[in-house]
Amino acid sequence: MAGHARRAFVPIAGLHHAARDRAAGFCIYNDCGVVLELLRSRHGLARLAYVDIDAHHGDGVYYAFEADPGICITDIHEDGRYLYPGTGTAAERGLGPAAGSKLNLPLTPGAGDDEFRAAWDRAEAHLADFRPEFILFQCGADSLAGDPLAHLQLSAGAHGFAARRLCALADRWADGRLLATGGGGYNRRNLALAWTAVVGAFVAAGEAA
Repeated sequence: MAGHARRAFVPIAGLHHAARDRAAGFCIYNDCGVVLELLRSRHGLARLAYVDIDAHHGDGVYYAFEADPGICITDIHEDGRYLYPGTGTAAERGLGPAAGSKLNLPLTPGAGDDEFRAAWDRAEAHLADFRPEFILFQCGADSLAGDPLAHLQLSAGAHGFAARRLCALADRWADGRLLATGGGGYNRRNLALAWTAVVGAFVAAGEAA
């Protein structure tokens, strides 16, 4: 927001399960929700986008802002019938004045890059319609094949692809402002592969600008 960088990545962040009044999952607090609140209260932004590709649904963020029309949420995750926290159905689209501002895209166990890209097309259209002033990207690596807690089969290429596309959207609508947080991931090799793919996409976008 101070203009020192257009994009940033914080690997030890992305705690998306904690609610406003309690810890949940492995999350003592919800730094994603704090970022969204601060962007509005301190910087006066009105249209914020939260994009989550962690295998687990970002329930702490979703329910904190479920009725908030100023927060656009797009969450691609493993179907909650098979994975904690059991939420994030496609029917959950926001409440009241925020109806339609949220998009949950659950994937079946075993889904890979092809299914992810099909879901991403819908996610990107949703974001473009909203025209956010800032994008917060939770890029958990537990959606990669080989994670011991989840069942998706993505490659690190999915994370790189999402990061590249978000860079383009941020450059178009948000003055380039894109903050990525690491999120979950319980296979160290996958963490390295996914997160370097995100950073690589950010660097490449900066060099092309």
